[in-house]
Amino acid sequence: MTTAVLSPAGNRELLALLGRTPLARVTVDLPCPQPGFWAKLEGLGVGGMKARAAVSMLLGAKERGELRPGAPVVESTSGTLGIGLAFAGQALGHPIVLVGDTELEPSMRQLLRAYGARLELVDRPAAEGGWQAARLARLRELLTSLPEAYWPDQYNNPDNIAGYASLAAELAVQLDHLDVLVCSVGTGGHSAGVVGPLRRHWPGLRLIGVDATGSTIFGQPARPRLMRGLGSSIHPRNVAYDAFDEVHWVGPAEAADACRRLAVGNFVSGGWSTGAVALVAAWAARVHPGAVVATVFPDGPHRYLGTVYDDDFAAAHGLDPATVATRPVEIPHPRAVEATGWARCRSVTDPLERRTPRLEESP
Repeated sequence: MTTAVLSPAGNRELLALLGRTPLARVTVDLPCPQPGFWAKLEGLGVGGMKARAAVSMLLGAKERGELRPGAPVVESTSGTLGIGLAFAGQALGHPIVLVGDTELEPSMRQLLRAYGARLELVDRPAAEGGWQAARLARLRELLTSLPEAYWPDQYNNPDNIAGYASLAAELAVQLDHLDVLVCSVGTGGHSAGVVGPLRRHWPGLRLIGVDATGSTIFGQPARPRLMRGLGSSIHPRNVAYDAFDEVHWVGPAEAADACRRLAVGNFVSGGWSTGAVALVAAWAARVHPGAVVATVFPDGPHRYLGTVYDDDFAAAHGLDPATVATRPVEIPHPRAVEATGWARCRSVTDPLERRTPRLEESP
């Protein structure tokens, strides 16, 4: 079999394909009737949503001289950023080395390798920090063995945030007005990168963060997580805690049910993050009558055919539609109660900072 050779100069014409994704109106019951919200379909963009961040991080590193011509790029990924980096690496002329784990879907492994990425898999989670910590430990080993390798550090790199300025600009053109923005949170990049420019456009814009149950980002205890693509076992510094008006934690049963409802009733759907933000966006549209609500669908459904959309997988993991919550349980503070299903909190603080939580009123 012949392996394609990456041009040191890259193929910058690919950058013209970045972004410009469509906006869809979603009106399907999720799970209750709702007046509708807008969804930015980032899964239809070349390289996916995180191609925006990947290109931004590599261009920033090149401009600062941190990334030398043709040098390898090494990063940890649960899949989506890996696709974006594969795109950016081809466009800018850099080999991509990705550290994943054995929970990465076989189809995603094949796709990443098809795009020319080298894939390293860790086979057990770390005792503290889970799969993310295990991947980062392997990443640091690789950095010592790969001369001139560059690590973007997506969790803490401000160029990750800057990459989503284009997404904000597209939303500002596609929408006449926006009252509520709902964003999934993993590295914190796209929520921070979008809300700043959009609040300059619409100062009263509310931001709702959507996390996974078992994630530590907003101060909950770390637990094993079935869902991939949102949530974290570490505390990314790109999360703009002060920008959020509230946060919701969503469980896998609710996210999977929303994904399937989207697919059957609105055709556009995706994976765990898409289901989670769709559920919360529909709730926001119901509780804020007359408000314009929008969210971002980070990817499409294809990666999840063996999980979210597979009946045997759903049965094995207890993803029973009959148990799906129709509204969130409200908790006063992230440390007050452990969220095991859909929960909402209006007190948002950085869990690494010691300070008194601020409670805000909302409908």
